[in-house]
Amino acid sequence: MMPFLTQETQDELATLAERYGQPLTRSVDLGQTRQFDPINRNDRYGEVCMVVRRKNGRLLTMKKIFYPTGAYRLLTGGIEYGEKVFDALLRETHEETGLEVEVKRFLVAAAYITTETGDQPVFYTFAFLLDEVGGTLGVIDENEHVEAFVEIEPAELSQRAAFLEQIGGAQFSQEIDGSWSDWGKFRAAIHHLVWEALVH
Repeated sequence: MMPFLTQETQDELATLAERYGQPLTRSVDLGQTRQFDPINRNDRYGEVCMVVRRKNGRLLTMKKIFYPTGAYRLLTGGIEYGEKVFDALLRETHEETGLEVEVKRFLVAAAYITTETGDQPVFYTFAFLLDEVGGTLGVIDENEHVEAFVEIEPAELSQRAAFLEQIGGAQFSQEIDGSWSDWGKFRAAIHHLVWEALVH
């Protein structure tokens, strides 16, 4: 799984797949996209996507204060170099939600490529289904700049993806060090893949 990653990370992903189920493994072609946050960050090679299922069965999405209007998305958090994927998952879930969760499924392992990089991925997303078991929803790390949370039905993931794909703004945005159009297409991909994983 994911041959360009370090052997240590590949081994961990294999262990997580044995424990939480084999994820959808996909390569996502971002085409002629330019760099933007987070794929231009040099402090991380990828991220975890926290698909938090609340006790009512709905999924948690969030919007940061500088996002375009309505740009709610699934929660993600960076994996630092040398950090285990599972450790990043638990750390980021705590920092962004304050909730106690139980890991249920390894949903997706996605590698992103661009026209310039060919087969060499520029970034990775590892998505996990997490069930809320306790705690109170609230951002622990204020540096996350979360404006609000919105719960959605799992079936709304495709609509979320479609919304993110059509976000305009090809001009440079200082907040993400790139364009919102490129960012939206990148963020849409994991919503499509998580929905595909959930229905299979």
